[in-house]
Amino acid sequence: MKMIVAVIKPSRLDAVLEAVTEAGASGLTVTEVRGYGRQRGKTEVYRGAEYEVKLLPKVKLEIAVPSDIADRVVEAVAKTANTGKIGDGKVFVLDLEQAMRIRTGDRDAAAIAG
Repeated sequence: MKMIVAVIKPSRLDAVLEAVTEAGASGLTVTEVRGYGRQRGKTEVYRGAEYEVKLLPKVKLEIAVPSDIADRVVEAVAKTANTGKIGDGKVFVLDLEQAMRIRTGDRDAAAIAG
């Protein structure tokens, strides 16, 4: 099993949700986060005053999948989240040692299956 963690632009969330579902993921967790990277923030104007925003809003996705579809889900995220501009985000793939569905006690692959 793999845990795919992606940090993307909020505007791409709906498209990415649809793409990962089509790629075979049965569920995911979404968290609103703020991040700082190569984009180095941006300058905004509020009530005539200019200020710099260093931590930009992002969305973090956590997707647990069987190992055999992990590459397909990563490609779906990367293709759908890509705008071609700086700040599109990152995708991380981690080994997932164990999973358990609390309601039924199902473990591992059965716990992450639809």
